[in-house]
Amino acid sequence: MLLTSIDPFFEEFERQFDRLTRQTFGNGGSVMPMDGLRRDDDVLLRFDLPGIDPDSIEVTVDRGVLSVSAGRDEQLGQDERLFVRERPMGTFTRRVYLSEHLDSDKIDASYDNGVLTVRIPVLERAKPRKVAIQRGETKAIKA
Repeated sequence: MLLTSIDPFFEEFERQFDRLTRQTFGNGGSVMPMDGLRRDDDVLLRFDLPGIDPDSIEVTVDRGVLSVSAGRDEQLGQDERLFVRERPMGTFTRRVYLSEHLDSDKIDASYDNGVLTVRIPVLERAKPRKVAIQRGETKAIKA
């Protein structure tokens, strides 16, 4: 028998993320790169948003989908002319499908040094717990 470790919090999330990234950007990278960390009590999502005005950032949750939107506006002076553009401008949106094991009612977010951190608590019923082992006579298990 083969046993594997499955993390139900990220299995579906990773599939959806990969599909969405390929559809939106082809095989290239994302405009809003993200790291996802699973901890005992919560999930942390960290989005790179350098040069973004914090007032333009919006985080919403609707029917199990977390959406992050942010914008970067053109900043040219009257006597300046652009001759190279490598930084994306405009509004960017990233959607993450949340597991039913996460508490979407208690999400919080913070923005510091160009990184948006979104913390999503794990529901109490989904947290790891210790199972008590009863001692006594062993009963035969029928196959």
